[in-house]
Amino acid sequence: METKDQASGSPRWPHGDAPPPDLAELLGRVARGDQDAFAQVYEHLSGPVYGVALRVVRDPAQAEEVAQDVLVELWRKASHYRPERGTAMAWALTVAHRRAVDRVRSSQADRDREERTPAPAPDYDDVAEQVGTRLEHQQVRRCMRGLTETQRESITLAYYGGYTYREVSELLGVGLPAVKTRMRDGLIRLRDCLGVRP
Repeated sequence: METKDQASGSPRWPHGDAPPPDLAELLGRVARGDQDAFAQVYEHLSGPVYGVALRVVRDPAQAEEVAQDVLVELWRKASHYRPERGTAMAWALTVAHRRAVDRVRSSQADRDREERTPAPAPDYDDVAEQVGTRLEHQQVRRCMRGLTETQRESITLAYYGGYTYREVSELLGVGLPAVKTRMRDGLIRLRDCLGVRP
C-alpha cells in the first residue's frame, strides 16, 4: 500500500523506494524458469507465508520447514496460479495454509500411531519361561490333588502359607510329630509324582 512522504509529498512504499512488484507478473516469469523473478517472489512472500504457517503449526522450527516447502512449491507450480481466481498473495497464502494444516494432521497421525503401537513382543526366553512356569504349576496342582487331605493341608500351610511345623500343628490341632510325618509322606508322594529324583 502506498503512503505519502510528509516532506516531499512523493509516494513511499513499504519495501523501500520502489513500488511493490506485480506478484502475478513475477509468477508468470517464475513459471518460465526466471530465477531473478523467483528471488523477488521469495523476498516478498517468505514473511507472510511463514506467518501463516506459524499461526497454524505453532512451532517456529516446523513453521520454517513449512514455509520452505511452500516456497519450493511456488517455484515448481507457478504455472498453476490463475489471476482470475484471486491475487498472487492470496494464492500463496492459501498454499501455505493448506501445507501447514497437512503438517499438523501428519504430526497428530504420528502421535496416534505411536499410542496405538503395541508394546514389543516379549522375547522367546521370557515366553518359554512363563510357559514352563505355568506348566509346572499345573503339574504341582495335579500332584497335590493326589495327596490325602491332611497331607495337602499340612503342605499348603507350610509351603504356601509360610507357617512353621509348630504353627501348622497348632492350626490343624494335630500333634507336631503327626504333622512332620504327614509332611514327609506328602513330600515323597509329590516328588514321585513330579518325577524329581532324590
